Amino acid sequence: MTILLEILIITATIVGLWGGANFVVESASKIAKKLGMSELVIGLTIVAFATSAPEFAVSVSAAIANKMEISVGNVVGSNIFNLGIILGLVAILGSVKTNKTLLFRDGIALIFSGILLVLFFSDLALSFLEGIIFVLFLVGYVIILIRSKTNLEEEIPEGDFKWFDIPLLIVGIFIIIGSAYLLVNSASSIAREFGISEWMIGITIVAAGTSIPELATSIVALYKGKYGISIGNLIGSDIFNILGVLGIASIIRPLTISQNDYFSIIILLIYLVFLFIFMRIGWRITKFEGIIIVSIALFRWWIVTVL
Repeated sequence: MTILLEILIITATIVGLWGGANFVVESASKIAKKLGMSELVIGLTIVAFATSAPEFAVSVSAAIANKMEISVGNVVGSNIFNLGIILGLVAILGSVKTNKTLLFRDGIALIFSGILLVLFFSDLALSFLEGIIFVLFLVGYVIILIRSKTNLEEEIPEGDFKWFDIPLLIVGIFIIIGSAYLLVNSASSIAREFGISEWMIGITIVAAGTSIPELATSIVALYKGKYGISIGNLIGSDIFNILGVLGIASIIRPLTISQNDYFSIIILLIYLVFLFIFMRIGWRITKFEGIIIVSIALFRWWIVTVL
């Protein structure tokens, strides 16, 4: 295949990931409402996990194909994109409100996930047992959310459940998995052709492409005036990326990384702590702070790609 054809395939798969994830998000949201789930639980679990479906499909597919750097790099890059580029963009378009529950429960859960990531990858590998621990912590977090009675005043796009939402959900999942498989193969081919590391491809093109669902969801929430769901969705997605995506991927096949890759994971944890502090100041992220966040994320992304 020519490079041009590979690029066309990547473009098509990104569209497929976005469209498939939209099917999943809309259908899952309506199904959850039909089951009587709270808007809080939908925003931080169903919607967040659904928008992370591309990251899950890509990282698991990469792990199965023994492409470890893409598997881990996709998650790290997606988290940069989610809490840097997307969150910053939303804040620029309209300041993001935070609160104690979102900060001290979900924010701390995100930082704790980052700490575990740094600790477990200290030997440059994520083992089967460590993957199980990741998944168990994710299950515990979801249980806490379900039992929580706190209302974060978050909403999802309204809509009544229809019978076809169930097959639409299944179709969306298959579109995502198929698109992810093609995306991993094309990204790997381009990396090999130009002598670029698969880590760099995973942390840039693949990561940005799989973050499109989070971007779409956050923009929709922004125009509806529901800024809370934007940041809630992003935090939930990033927690799932670390604990769920990498956890399940390492259960399938232990993941290994290089020393430079580990350094970028440490930078991710530092960034999460910095963002936590930013969220606490004034209980909102202003437009100016959004510009700072985007600038830092772009700089950090550039640093990671040149390591």
